[in-house]
Amino acid sequence: MQKRLYSACLLMVLTLLAVSCGKKVVVESYAIIPEPVEMTDGKGSFALTTKTTCYVGNIGQNDASIKYISRVLRQWHFNPVLVGTPESNCLQFILNEDLDTSLGEEGYNLEINKDYVRVSANTEKGLFYGFQTFMQMLPEDIAEVRYSRIVLPACKIKDFPAYQWRGSHFDVSRHFFGVSQIKKHLDLMASYKLNKFHWHLTDDHGWRIEISKYPQLNDIGSWRVDRDNQPWGEADPAKPGEPRTNGGYYTKDEVEEIVAYAAERNIEVIPEIEIPGHCCAVLEAYPSFACANDDTTYTVQFGPYWPPRAILCGGNDSVLLFLKDVMDEIIPLFPSSYIHIGGDEAVKDNWRRCPRCQQRIRQLGLKNEEELQGWMVVEMEKYLKPKGKNIIGWDEILDGGVSKSATVMSWRGSQGGVAAARRGNDVIMSPLDFCYLNFYQANPDFQPPAMPNSLLTLHKVYQFDPSPAGLSAAQRNHILGGQANLWTEYINTPEMAEYMLLPRLCAMAEVLWSPKESRQWPWFRSKVARHRIRLAANAYTIGSGSFQPWLSVARQPDGSLLATLDWEVEGTHLYYHTGDGKFQRYSGPFAVSKDSEVTVMAFYHGLLKEKAYRLKVDGNVK
Repeated sequence: MQKRLYSACLLMVLTLLAVSCGKKVVVESYAIIPEPVEMTDGKGSFALTTKTTCYVGNIGQNDASIKYISRVLRQWHFNPVLVGTPESNCLQFILNEDLDTSLGEEGYNLEINKDYVRVSANTEKGLFYGFQTFMQMLPEDIAEVRYSRIVLPACKIKDFPAYQWRGSHFDVSRHFFGVSQIKKHLDLMASYKLNKFHWHLTDDHGWRIEISKYPQLNDIGSWRVDRDNQPWGEADPAKPGEPRTNGGYYTKDEVEEIVAYAAERNIEVIPEIEIPGHCCAVLEAYPSFACANDDTTYTVQFGPYWPPRAILCGGNDSVLLFLKDVMDEIIPLFPSSYIHIGGDEAVKDNWRRCPRCQQRIRQLGLKNEEELQGWMVVEMEKYLKPKGKNIIGWDEILDGGVSKSATVMSWRGSQGGVAAARRGNDVIMSPLDFCYLNFYQANPDFQPPAMPNSLLTLHKVYQFDPSPAGLSAAQRNHILGGQANLWTEYINTPEMAEYMLLPRLCAMAEVLWSPKESRQWPWFRSKVARHRIRLAANAYTIGSGSFQPWLSVARQPDGSLLATLDWEVEGTHLYYHTGDGKFQRYSGPFAVSKDSEVTVMAFYHGLLKEKAYRLKVDGNVK
């Protein structure tokens, strides 16, 4: 009895100590990504403490969004008691009885004053996004540090997204990433209000989803020899009989788990099943789906494969039956109304030599092999449409003709998206020069290996405009939004995936959510510095960013030239000279002469970063 009493007393003391020893902080300012549509300062402040309560209006306490909110607050050592009526010192989450049409489905209002924090919205999605904003108003290290009192400055926010499609693509074929890493990626997306997860499940390098009717897709097509200890492109050939230990696939149970996890975070999962190219994994598992007279021995790839000649036979009826069977198993796993059918980089050399493909072209009265691919795409679209699924394809699907109900994902620049919008197709903008996060984020001499001959800095991602010029208002309505793409040729660990995503994914999130007029590069740069702390506290690996400054030169009314330097990483100090070799610290615009150059060095935390850059004045005059 005494022992039990002692244990109970000890537990009570420890609990009181835990509460009383929590850190106290006054938040001075907010750094929210993506930037809200409207944000105004208020008077006073609200103190979030361990005694703060929670009120839920017009929504059940066991609804998904409220359960998510409660769980996160518990993780951060705040466990507000649910109360039946709004009261002082209260977090309030309220569904609007009268819809606010300006907020739409995903918008929200957030108010902080001395008595409460109130998030109101038309839908649970809006409440969820309002809570994501509230999470970013708390200290950057809250995931690591126990707080007992957080004082938040009063403010009002009205917020809603610029685009309905705010996507993040993850290639798990080149390298396989497990369930836990996919969930961590989804958490990251939710934090920044991204809502479409494009899951690239099949390619030349592996088939990543369980298909019961075709077991060899997984027994053979999901595995390759392990060369992850060698640089991509320099792998030793496979040895005869060498075990295939690299790879994997998601079981149907795991897919359902991930889809449910995403749904709780208001993220729609869109699977991609590649048709008709990028299919080495399929053709090794089922060689009969290759073209007639194609004597190539296909194997699951473990390095660069270019040009990608592996292609499903367009004249073989069993190929279409196979694809329909696969879709029949895919459809029940994904509630999304979309299935991505790929369609990119389908090299058609084998089709030109294949008697079955040529016979199909003649039989259907097609002009060429591009139209044969178009026929395959339309056949799949006709099969999927009655089952409640719409197709998305890379912009190559335009080359062979496609129906107006197909959605086009424009990756080879913006031209495909412009053409698609003009013909009445919905479009997702994902041009590689702004959206491919597998590209180097800084000078390759100072970065881990990435896609060769490529550079996409944080600053450039931030310049992305999903709605290109030259479209009418009606055509612009077909631009659903955009997405960042992460291809994993040079990415074989979760840490490297995060390094390449962050902080560039933050820029993409702001571009796709915030109105163009509210986005300001210097302010965004300063916010990223604070989000680096937040992301690190949540165990994410963050890229270093680029330390190469850039130069802009403005011609003055008197004909003279005035130069301005800009940089990417907050806290960088620049030193420059204009040819005399005498470096001085950059503090503002300075005079330069025509045909000259400026030598610039970037220092961060007292250390020279990268190298001295020589920037030519000519070519930078505005």
